[in-house]
Amino acid sequence: MTPTTTAYTADDLSAAAELAIRAPSMHNSQPWRFGLAGDTIEVRLDLTRLPDIPAAGWAGRVSCGAAAFNLRVALAVLGRPANVIVQPLDRDPAVVARLVPDEPRPASGAERTLYAAIPRRHSNRAPFNTQTVPADVRSRLREAARREGGWLDLIIGANAVNALAEVVNAANRVLQRDEAYAGELARWRRAETAQDGVSARAAGYAPEPQDVLPMRAFGGRTRPLGRDYEPEPLVAVLGTPTDRDGDQVVAGQALQRVLLTAADAGLAVSMFSQPIEVAAARDRLRTALGRHGVPQMVFRIGYARQPGYPSLRRPASSVIDPPRGPGPDRAADR
Repeated sequence: MTPTTTAYTADDLSAAAELAIRAPSMHNSQPWRFGLAGDTIEVRLDLTRLPDIPAAGWAGRVSCGAAAFNLRVALAVLGRPANVIVQPLDRDPAVVARLVPDEPRPASGAERTLYAAIPRRHSNRAPFNTQTVPADVRSRLREAARREGGWLDLIIGANAVNALAEVVNAANRVLQRDEAYAGELARWRRAETAQDGVSARAAGYAPEPQDVLPMRAFGGRTRPLGRDYEPEPLVAVLGTPTDRDGDQVVAGQALQRVLLTAADAGLAVSMFSQPIEVAAARDRLRTALGRHGVPQMVFRIGYARQPGYPSLRRPASSVIDPPRGPGPDRAADR
């Protein structure tokens, strides 16, 4: 007999949300909420959690896309796989993705691998060592982005890295001249025990002028002598073919698959969104890559000298909404 789909339950959502909240978000703002709607699970953008910056909508949709990917992987391992509908047809502006039950099946080996990597993944803003990332691992990272509808360009060689770093640093300087931007960084600085934002320990070392790529100034520690950042990091740019709202949610899913693939390979990653936040820098970056698509994130990838410190998260129970009915138009999604 062919297995039939059944509605998601509160237990399904509760178990999957524990992993969904481990997704990355700008300033660890965690701009997501989850809830049952009929037989589906919705990922909702919480506008009250977004940093007060011009690129807040982009940042929120990418973050919610990453959370939707974690939900999808967790549900698959629970034996409750999902199809993800991005920007559902009912156009509730708060709903960025809807997970619809698929036919029950055992989780694949790839899904189990990604699932195991979710608790291990976190941004590492400390220096990496100079060990080269092998070619086969680089191919896995590119394939991870492609599997989710994105692309990943790896920037290799000192000249190429320096050219990209110039774009990132120029964008960072533009942002630093903005008093509102400085205010947002200060607002999201947190104590070690805080459940959101970025603590000084998680921030790594305070930025210095000789750094190739500019870390955000979240009050990081003064670095000891000999602890400069690697002079020629492996840098990657993640992008999508276009840049509609739905593309940004897709970018979040691709982002998370790349990050989990990197974590499974023992790699450390830190992200730089400054050139995405500044429109002129984003266009300059696209032109430099020779891409018709749109950059969505810049990464620094390598092998960590030290494990780094994960930022804490709010409890999953605090971001789960009460169930609601499917609504008149949601059947159109299926």
